[in-house]
Amino acid sequence: MFYKELLLAGLLATAVPLTWADQASAQAEQETAAAQAAEGEYLSEEQFLDSLTFRSGKVVVGSNLATLNLPDNMVFLDGADAERVLVEAWGNPPDDKLPLGMILPKGVSPLADESWAVTVEYEESGYVSDEDAADIDYDDMLEDLQDGARADNEWRAENGYEPIAIVGWASAPHYDAAGKKLHWAKEVKFGDSDEHILNYNIRVLGRKGVLVLNFIAGMHQLPQIEENVPAVLAMTDFNDGNRYADFNPDLDEVAAYGLGALIAGKAAAKVGLFAAALVLLKKLWFLPVLLIGWVWRRVTGKKQQPAPAEPQVQPEAKAEPAPSEAPPRVASVMDLNNLPDDKHK
Repeated sequence: MFYKELLLAGLLATAVPLTWADQASAQAEQETAAAQAAEGEYLSEEQFLDSLTFRSGKVVVGSNLATLNLPDNMVFLDGADAERVLVEAWGNPPDDKLPLGMILPKGVSPLADESWAVTVEYEESGYVSDEDAADIDYDDMLEDLQDGARADNEWRAENGYEPIAIVGWASAPHYDAAGKKLHWAKEVKFGDSDEHILNYNIRVLGRKGVLVLNFIAGMHQLPQIEENVPAVLAMTDFNDGNRYADFNPDLDEVAAYGLGALIAGKAAAKVGLFAAALVLLKKLWFLPVLLIGWVWRRVTGKKQQPAPAEPQVQPEAKAEPAPSEAPPRVASVMDLNNLPDDKHK
């Protein structure tokens, strides 16, 4: 019965064109949608999208921790909005700690088939030495990652999630010693899905910890993601006082692990896009009818025939203030490697 109801919801959803709310009432609708979400009420897709606040320009994250100098083709969601996309729209398990935010391509709905995102988080684990950079055997590390994923599947099965398998490197690890930036990509299989997930990771080393940036996308989007990786690397830097070069051995703690451990983290705790559809079939999350229709299309591979409608574009992103000004407060996810320790118990 459940699958019939889900199919009916999907068919109803495909009959409704995907549109954005009128710009003139955007602020009022954002507040209404946010209030409805807080009260646990269903949202239409239009309401959900309009409740998100997209930002542009220079964005300071954390307590003056780092700055994202967004290019014109990217926008940013703060932590609360990012978590809503990850959990409510993409079906990921919620985290106790919000991410710093999420980077998305401008003009693309996070519910569209072509969507992708980069979650931004921070791990204050101490100064990570990069002395082992030249000594890491990435083939051996890949085998360890695959073994770790199989072990983590026991927790996922107990909690109603599909198993995860790490297929291999989608992009071999690379470390920029000058910029103190590490990046690599894994190809991940979620459950029995034929569509594999791209787990593209960036780590930026700082004085007291590491900025964690993870792309969420399908494997078929690898060429597009690789085109955007240089821009994401270039736009992300710690602010003065938090940079790697600011490390003071007399005052600052040193992490108990080196560069290799940043790559050899635990297997995926969160996934997105195609994987979210499989999660929904396993365990129905709180989703509005239109989102259920979107997820159903991702499961079946059936695409909605486009009806004459305005193109999907995000509301005009709000320009960021000059660095000297405090950024406006937003009223309103995702490390694919790190699973909270208590979830393994």
